[in-house]
Parts: sequence; C-alpha cells; structure tokens
Amino acid sequence: MGIKKVKANTPGRRAATFDDFKDLSRVEPEKRLLITKKKRGGRNASGQITIRHRGGGAKRQVRIVDNKRDKFDIPATVSSIEYDPNRGARLALVKYADGEKRYIVCPVDIKVGNTVLSSKEAIELKNGNAMPLKHIPAGVAVSCVEMQKEQGAKIARGAGNLVYVMGIEGKYAQVKMPSGEIRLIDKECMCTVGKVSNPDKRHISLGSAGRKRRLGFRPTVRGTAMNPVDHPHGGGEGKQPIGMKHPKTKWGKPALGVKTRRKNSSDRLIIKRRSKKRK
Repeated sequence: MGIKKVKANTPGRRAATFDDFKDLSRVEPEKRLLITKKKRGGRNASGQITIRHRGGGAKRQVRIVDNKRDKFDIPATVSSIEYDPNRGARLALVKYADGEKRYIVCPVDIKVGNTVLSSKEAIELKNGNAMPLKHIPAGVAVSCVEMQKEQGAKIARGAGNLVYVMGIEGKYAQVKMPSGEIRLIDKECMCTVGKVSNPDKRHISLGSAGRKRRLGFRPTVRGTAMNPVDHPHGGGEGKQPIGMKHPKTKWGKPALGVKTRRKNSSDRLIIKRRSKKRK
C-alpha cells in the first residue's frame, strides 16, 4: 500500500491522505462470500446503546473470512488481493486444489499466484502458512492467533499487527502481544506466519469530519459542554473546569486512568502485564 496526497482545494483535503490501492488485484468481491451487514447504531439486542458515537455511514457488505484455517493439507493458490471496507487489512481470496474458494486475512508480501498451506504438522515457515503454535520457533512473528483451540483467530488480525512467539513450555506457548503483554496460549492453537498486510494504514489522516461520518462514527461531545442533567462535568457560566477531584464518565464513574478490566478466567495465563501495576 502507498499513501497519496491530493490537491488542497479545500481545508479538509489539505490535511487528508488517501490509500492508493495499488496493491489490489481485483475490485469486485466474490459474491458467494458476501452477506449483508445490518446496522445497529451501537445498540445491543435490547436496543440499549452499549457503544456510544456509532451510527450512519456508508453501506457495506461483510466478507465471510476463514479465521479458523481448518482446511488442512490442501494447497491453496492466491487468486486475488482485495479491499475490505470492514477492516484495515487486505483480504486474500484463495482457491484450494479441490475448487473451494475462501477469504483469509492477507499477510504482508503475499502476491497473486503464491501458494499457502494450513496444516496440523510442521510445514515451511512461509508467509501465509498456518500451523499450531508448537511448531513455531522462538522469535518468529505470527498473526491471526487463536485464544482457544478451534475457536478461530482472535489476536493480531488488524492491519500491520503481529505477535512474537517467545518459546514453548509444557502445554503452553509464550506469546508477546502487540501491547507488550506476555501471556500463555495453548500450543495447539493455530496461527499464521507473518505480519498482517497494510501496515501503512495507521499513517492515513482522515482530514475532515465528513469522512469520519462516512466510516460510521458520530460526533463526540465534551462533558464540559453539556448541561448538568446530561453529564457530571456540565453546567456553569462560560467555560468551567470539571469542578471535582477526579474526572468522571457520563454515568458518574471514575475515568481517565482508572482500570476498567474485569477479572477474567485467563488472567492466570498472563506472565507480564503491558504496564506496571499501580500501588
């Protein structure tokens, strides 16, 4: 992927940068691997807003992506590299020897015509190949890692993401996450060799509020700009400080620096946190 700038004929376009899409080989997606995306506006099944500032945006279709890589020991040829509006990474359309087509998250340096393979056994450490963590040597970068066996990739699926295998000990593999956290993952979990494609995605500047809206994000309003009935920080004549010892959320809970991660059953598998615990 390359990043391009355009003629600055408006204030928004002056700051904006765009993807040049030169790494794509096909524009139209595979129709058999598409489903309609339903818009929920950040609401759950009960109609309550669980994620604020979501709604609207351009219409999209969801590509059905193979995150399990469970078609073992059958070589697949990369037919095309495609754009996915629902993620920053590229998708690779692979065609297996038996004729089946699937989308996979495309690793870096994958070209049309390359062959990829998924296996439970040790195979060549080539970008795009998938195998269990137990067959990955220490120091090798992998992506699309499963958290639990046969449940599909959960870790390092975003553009440019990767994790490092630190070693194998007992029934677990030590994995260094993008955040710096080191945790244990079952060594039977599948992973894909190589970093996820499109690492330059993080350098794109949207440049305008309208472009943000088309991505499905609605405006975020400061608490200090609200009325007292709407936010703990609201009210006052003119611009006022928050007026309390600690900043709070819209619902009066502590914010900015307070740990919100709940106790998780996998906490015991974390060897090193991403940051030092506060005293």
